[in-house]
Amino acid sequence: MKITTWNVNGIRAALNKGILDWVGDFKPDILCFQELKAKADQVDFQPFTDLGYSVIWNAAQRPGYSGVATLYLKDPVAVKIGIGIEDFDVEGRVIQTSHADYELFNIYFPNGGQENLRVPFKLKFYEELLNICDTLHKQGKNIIITGDFNTAHKEIDLKNPKANEKNTGFLPEERVWIDRYLEHNFVDIFRNLYPEKEQYSWWTYRFNSRARNVGWRLDYYLISTPLVEKVIDVTIHDEVLGSDHCPVTLEIKN
Repeated sequence: MKITTWNVNGIRAALNKGILDWVGDFKPDILCFQELKAKADQVDFQPFTDLGYSVIWNAAQRPGYSGVATLYLKDPVAVKIGIGIEDFDVEGRVIQTSHADYELFNIYFPNGGQENLRVPFKLKFYEELLNICDTLHKQGKNIIITGDFNTAHKEIDLKNPKANEKNTGFLPEERVWIDRYLEHNFVDIFRNLYPEKEQYSWWTYRFNSRARNVGWRLDYYLISTPLVEKVIDVTIHDEVLGSDHCPVTLEIKN
């Protein structure tokens, strides 16, 4: 079972950059897109359905902003859109799909915004999501959270940690929330498998950053502890173009 997450930074632009070629070649079982920047009626789903995918779309109310989509080859047991809190749900940030062995959350976490003005909003989102996950864990459910977390957890997760200590994405109050998830029965499975690997999933378009590999690891899989033994690998496909993020794949035993 291959689950791929990819912040496409505008699905229409990404399709014009050829991301469908990679999807068709790699053919993940589940594909989680973030930052769609489009309503469902603005995108032609036919190329995806031709590959065998069904599509769940959760667009933001604001045009050209945010949005997530989950594409799958095998129908999930159930689907839930959003987390039940209007302030977050109007921004199209979450799709939850239920599968036989786990709950999968495809999430575009909020950005802290210019001058860090949206950091409190972002931290509240982390808090509310963790409350939901705690409830699911108490019910005996296993969880996979994936998507663009908009936070680099440790210094190893970005090229220039010292220069970014006061910037959103690497603020102490943001990073501590990753710690809290790890304290609540989650594992950052990429870092678990590769504790010393310096590899990134996002590069700003400025300053020729991608060519120089001046990046951040922002796209994660946090998985419930019991799932760790089922994981085969996590791959950051940093050679794949089409967005300022690259796809990241979790391969897990059925």
